[in-house]
Amino acid sequence: MTALSLQTFELGKRFGSFTALQGVSLAVRPGTVHALLGENGAGKSTLVKCIVGYQRPDEGAVLVDGREQDIHSPTVARDLGLGMVYQHFTVVPGMTVAENLLLARGRLPMRIDWRSARAELAAFLQTTPFKLPLDATPLDLSAGEKQKLEILKQLFLKPRLLILDEPTSVLTPQEADEVLGALREQARSGACSVLMITHKFREVMAHADDVSVLRRGRLVHSGAVAGTTPAALAEAMVGEAQGALAVGERSDRLEQPPGETKLAIDTLVVMGDRGEPAVRGLDLQVRRGEIVGVAGVSGNGQRELMQALTGQRARLSGRVQVDGRAFGARRGENRHHRVRSLPEEPLANACVGALSVAQNMALRHFDERPWSRAGWVRWGALRARARQWIAEYGVKTQGERAAIRTLSGGNVQRAVLARELDGEAELLLVSNPVFGLDFAAVAEIHGRLMAARNRGAAVLLVSEDLDELLSLADRIVVMSEGRVVHDTPARSASRQSLGAYMGGRAHGPQETHA
Repeated sequence: MTALSLQTFELGKRFGSFTALQGVSLAVRPGTVHALLGENGAGKSTLVKCIVGYQRPDEGAVLVDGREQDIHSPTVARDLGLGMVYQHFTVVPGMTVAENLLLARGRLPMRIDWRSARAELAAFLQTTPFKLPLDATPLDLSAGEKQKLEILKQLFLKPRLLILDEPTSVLTPQEADEVLGALREQARSGACSVLMITHKFREVMAHADDVSVLRRGRLVHSGAVAGTTPAALAEAMVGEAQGALAVGERSDRLEQPPGETKLAIDTLVVMGDRGEPAVRGLDLQVRRGEIVGVAGVSGNGQRELMQALTGQRARLSGRVQVDGRAFGARRGENRHHRVRSLPEEPLANACVGALSVAQNMALRHFDERPWSRAGWVRWGALRARARQWIAEYGVKTQGERAAIRTLSGGNVQRAVLARELDGEAELLLVSNPVFGLDFAAVAEIHGRLMAARNRGAAVLLVSEDLDELLSLADRIVVMSEGRVVHDTPARSASRQSLGAYMGGRAHGPQETHA
């Protein structure tokens, strides 16, 4: 099999009155890696779903090797040699690697000759860029290994063009370079072409031959990677003003020594959902006026740690102190110590979707003076305050009485951030605050976090995006298997070193750099 060429001609797709794609003409050259950039909602996923038959375009055509094709289902796409690796895992957890690979074919005999099947799979793995044990199940695999299994499933089908949707979101930097480097070699050998959706400029510049940018459903840039820069790509994505923020270093950080310890965690143990410890004897301190970033591959205890700190999950043992006092994350303690949180997916974890924007903004203080008197809540005053916050934080909404579930993700984040930063929060517990948001929302939220740090707040920031941590954090710790295994100043941290600890390839006791 040889790599194919792919073209879309004036492709258009509407959902009711919303136009998701308009006149998109894209060309993927055979034997190349083509990166597809665009902020959230730009139309990237809609485009590739039209290419592989999950959705039918309303206008235009898809051409494979110069011939127009009616790709009305994923089966047709697969028969044409098109494969796709989705952002979310599609492996069957209870089946082995061997069974998942065979299942990818879609058509299987009633009875499988496992001796010949295993011989075929073993021979296949000898030709692949990475290996997995055939008898392991996804339950035994790390997140990075599951992503590799998703790619192996598609390579097993010998695609002539492979589409990848955010393929490195669960990989360490080293794993990302390994996977993308291997796929680039596959493309350059002429075995397949690669179309890769990503949001990481570094990956585009290091691994792609060509790059295209979608903005609000339109193709606004397409050309060779060698002829562009991250700044130019960011400007194409979001405009000149926000583009500068997307790729530049932060200039709003005040150089100041950190203050006293605000949050102290000592030998904390927290159970996971499967009855095993997810946080294992963790020690960590966060001081006033610093942002401590927590790096790690998803599933290494970060979620359980933050849930334990915010009172959403019980602590099995250990000690958590704020301002030198035991802290149980109760409402009164949060008020006294000015502890606030910005959780991942705030609509699900920090809001009541059916309540209005004003009511959600009031959840911290509706029962306190001056907002409550003699058991009566002063909703008129709270709505007036909500209007002020809506204007100050740029929350796009039909009004303070609109249900908060009607807002976009970025505007929900802004609304929650307004509430959580009220009263000059002194400890902020933040989890993946900008996941899936556009650059405007990212710049706004990052700026607010840095402003809180600059005025002396302590910030604990969990993020799966190393670029975010390297940009914001003063210190970075790495969690692996529920423990802190590395602690270093952000200014001396390297992507390679952090990735080695994230992947468990750096050995020895916890390493701390002063």
